[in-house]
Amino acid sequence: MANYDKGDLVRCAGAFTNSAGTAIDPTAVLFKVKDPSGNITTYTYLTDAELVKDSTGNYHVDVDADEVGTWYYRYYSTGTGQAAGEGTFDVLETEF
Repeated sequence: MANYDKGDLVRCAGAFTNSAGTAIDPTAVLFKVKDPSGNITTYTYLTDAELVKDSTGNYHVDVDADEVGTWYYRYYSTGTGQAAGEGTFDVLETEF
């Protein structure tokens, strides 16, 4: 788990591959983020500009770390290339 300062922009990346390890674009790609207060925001690729495709199978969302505590995120896909992955990061209060 990585640590960030309050106010950082945290890049959360997700990668999708087939069983042979080749990068693929799933039918639908979604991203959820839960802030320390429990608020959940969902982004859908091609609907929400925040969910960006970098290259075949590689996506990211830049999260505004505006609250101290542990953040949770999850990438998942449906249809062809169905998969899921999760991660967390901590946001710390700065001394200044």
